Amino acid sequence: MSRLAQSLAVAVATMISYPGTPLAAEDPASDVPVAKDLTAVIALQGLPCGQVVSVNQRAEDDYVASCQDGNRYRVFVNADGRVIVEKID
Repeated sequence: MSRLAQSLAVAVATMISYPGTPLAAEDPASDVPVAKDLTAVIALQGLPCGQVVSVNQRAEDDYVASCQDGNRYRVFVNADGRVIVEKID
């Protein structure tokens, strides 16, 4: 597994390990671990975002992140255990 894949897997594992964390419409300046972790995962993919301002959990290991610059991304773990970030139009 490459270093990038390992880093992304650790970031996703960390964000998933916070049960009960509020996920809806977070303030960009708040200390919500999930939003911070998703911001890091998106940045590691080299995608524009700035900072994640809201997060919606679709399923286990599957999130939609809205960024302060208006971009939206689906961040999830695929069947192979890889973290995938897809831009949502």
